[in-house]
Amino acid sequence: MSALARNRWWITRLLVLPLHLLVFSVVAFFLVRMVPGDPVQNFLKDGNPTAEDYARVEQLLGLDGSLWEQFLRYLGNVVVLDFGTSISSGRPVFDELMVRFPITLQLTLIGMIVTIAVGFAGSYVAAVFPRSAAGRAIRAYARAAGAIPDFVLGVLSIFLFYVLLRWAPAPIGLVGATETLPPAITGMSLIDALLVGDVQTAGSILAHLALPVLVLALGYSPLIMKILIISLDEALDAAPTRFRIATGSRPRVVLASVFRRAAPSAIVVCGMLFGGLLGGSVVLDQLFSLGGIGQYAVASINSSDIPVLQGFLLLTAGISLLVYLLVDVVNMLLDPRRRPGLEAAA
Repeated sequence: MSALARNRWWITRLLVLPLHLLVFSVVAFFLVRMVPGDPVQNFLKDGNPTAEDYARVEQLLGLDGSLWEQFLRYLGNVVVLDFGTSISSGRPVFDELMVRFPITLQLTLIGMIVTIAVGFAGSYVAAVFPRSAAGRAIRAYARAAGAIPDFVLGVLSIFLFYVLLRWAPAPIGLVGATETLPPAITGMSLIDALLVGDVQTAGSILAHLALPVLVLALGYSPLIMKILIISLDEALDAAPTRFRIATGSRPRVVLASVFRRAAPSAIVVCGMLFGGLLGGSVVLDQLFSLGGIGQYAVASINSSDIPVLQGFLLLTAGISLLVYLLVDVVNMLLDPRRRPGLEAAA
């Protein structure tokens, strides 16, 4: 077997990544320019600018020349991670995204960990104890996957846990009004607080993230349960499971085997779920005033800030593509039949 055949899996996926980003860059460029409004006029904030001022700002924002010239210049800048200058703030878009994106990524990662934990735990109860009250309730809950939007769940959670019960802190950011965030090290405030040993601030950040994470878990864990319960039902009734039970294997060994065979389909859903969680985090970022890219993106839409919109779309697309690659790697490790070189060896 040649080295190329053994590593075709890796080579194919790595080559496809920049191709996908290129396609998405093209889509983002033309899609963003369909947003109503004149970004140059918004930047000038003057109802009657001179022709010289208009041309100067147009050149500053990279909007001068024909659409084709703008497109080629835009692609050249994207290659070197130059997303342009924000119309609203006058700062490089890439720098502002790097400040705000870790805040949204923090919520997304915590939400994903909790969502996967809830999804797998609920699937276990529904598959192993299908006739129990909890098992039936979880199966009914899984069938309602995606029925309630993130924003609705967010508003309901604020009304119930903050307005009525007063269990949750005010949705005004990552910390209280009299508290300050820790010095930025990683950009993820919770990790930064733990790194500097500020346990009190870390606790406040966790308290302010509790409701958004709860909303993400309630909204997205049914998607995992829906797929995993079906896979677990099939794996429990499969010949390998019956063989292990007949040969006297310990229950935890049987259960581990069942989950290993059922997990790949759920892992694929988890990868797809990351995009949904990231989008949900953007919505909740605006709702809970967390200061991430959600508020940044909404403000850029209101001001027709083309460079920010393009940078936001490209960053989220790039992160999502990397997650999908990671999902392929995890599935390959869980299922030996998916490993590189198997087809060539056969």
